[in-house]
Amino acid sequence: MNTTKYRFEGSEMNNKLLLGHPAGLFILFFTEMWERFSYYGMRALLVIFLISSLTDGGWAWSREDALSLYGTYTMLVYFTPIIGGILADRFLGYRNAVVIGALLMTLGHAAMAFDTPWALYVGIGLLIAGNGFFKPNITSIINGVYKNAQEKKDGAFTIFYMGVNAGAFLGIMLCGYVGETYGWHFGFGLAGIFMFFGMLQFYFAQSIFGKVGTKPSKVVDLSDAVASKEEKSYDDVPSNVQRDRYIVVGILAFFTIFFWAAFEQAGGSMTIFAKDYTNRVLEGNAANIFRIANTLLTVVPLMIITYVLISLFKITFKKYALSNLFLGISFAVIWIIVIIMLKNQFSEVSTEIPASWFGILNSFFIITFAPLFSKIWESKFNPPATVKFGVGLILLGLGFLVLAYGSASIPQGAQTASVSVIWLILAYLLHTLGELSLSPVGLSYVSKLVPGKMIAMMFGLWYIAVGMGNKLAGLMGGMIDKITTEYSMSTFFLIFTFVPIIAGLLIMSLTPLLKKLMHGVK
Repeated sequence: MNTTKYRFEGSEMNNKLLLGHPAGLFILFFTEMWERFSYYGMRALLVIFLISSLTDGGWAWSREDALSLYGTYTMLVYFTPIIGGILADRFLGYRNAVVIGALLMTLGHAAMAFDTPWALYVGIGLLIAGNGFFKPNITSIINGVYKNAQEKKDGAFTIFYMGVNAGAFLGIMLCGYVGETYGWHFGFGLAGIFMFFGMLQFYFAQSIFGKVGTKPSKVVDLSDAVASKEEKSYDDVPSNVQRDRYIVVGILAFFTIFFWAAFEQAGGSMTIFAKDYTNRVLEGNAANIFRIANTLLTVVPLMIITYVLISLFKITFKKYALSNLFLGISFAVIWIIVIIMLKNQFSEVSTEIPASWFGILNSFFIITFAPLFSKIWESKFNPPATVKFGVGLILLGLGFLVLAYGSASIPQGAQTASVSVIWLILAYLLHTLGELSLSPVGLSYVSKLVPGKMIAMMFGLWYIAVGMGNKLAGLMGGMIDKITTEYSMSTFFLIFTFVPIIAGLLIMSLTPLLKKLMHGVK
């Protein structure tokens, strides 16, 4: 058994280490992975399904209407966590809230498996409600586990974020493949199956967290009583410090809106760009190269995740056999679908890359680079939060600059084109590096700057900022036809180039001020 100088909250088993972190982190890793599988699997299909023709099984919506619904949905899934956070803080406890959220999302995906308008809207409503219970509270459990190991938090959230993107990777790849190959609603239904597996896996292993995340108690914690006495002795000094830290959270949340307004073009205008403006049909050597690359892209990350799974089994299987069984079954199903997909791919004369496929690049790059970023954040080279945010925004803008350059040959007002796939690949790489610099770090800083009793609610407020960015993404992405008609596709992408870069430079200039307002939090 590995030992550590840190004492993590939870059961004794939670202090057995995997990759330098408590075993419980990886219970949360896989729970979040299946939730993100369901979310991103559905997200990958939604816009393509809505704008596809009736003969292709779609609903033939306009791009503007499809992106408007997409923006509203992705906004509301980030707005409801404030309600779920408050209910968990006061009544339910974080763990019960996670289970309720997972169940509601399972039902939502089940509804979307039916090809009727009422099923779509009921399903989306259940997904939004379920996400409100799930999203803020699973991250609050991490905060509780690392209560006495603050120095490990940035690394923990980055590893957790790798789980987020492992789920996104598998969800986009497999739901996208099943949806575009066998029927849209089969893809939506597949997302629900793995949300159900994720719920069961968490439910039967949650005792590893001990008292972390259980129903709130009226008993006053000794450390809270001591803190209360200290606050009285220092008069208003602690409250002033906390006020300043709330200001920092607000400033970081404000810049987060700019990031997600541009980044979430991935599920909207960038998906449309992949579907209608990118040459996705490959033949001969190009097709063979893609098949080999796609096989490696699929199998290697899945093998890495399976290795983590087996390592977790070695630690937890004796005590949490049922949880491990559901987790093992889910991975067996994943491997079966992957093998069928790759077998069919190699039997084709030519290969048409699914439009949803490009979304997995973000997740693949996250899985590839997350360990490196985690090590940097735990080293002496760890930069301030504002620098991380600034770098993330600038890299995001540079990704859109690549797309602006790649789309320069598209005629004004064109509804279709055939540009090289390389531009989307490079854009996703830069966007991913930007995301790693900003998104998991933002969650970590919220947990550091906010008192424990307010953590779930503040995570909910943070996600409201993310939701506002998502709605802006839908509104701005919906202008793609208008801007490309009046100007050009390059002009459309240049808007998303300059706004993030200017925001990134601005927040980096605020480094001295925010460092002062943090009062020692690093």
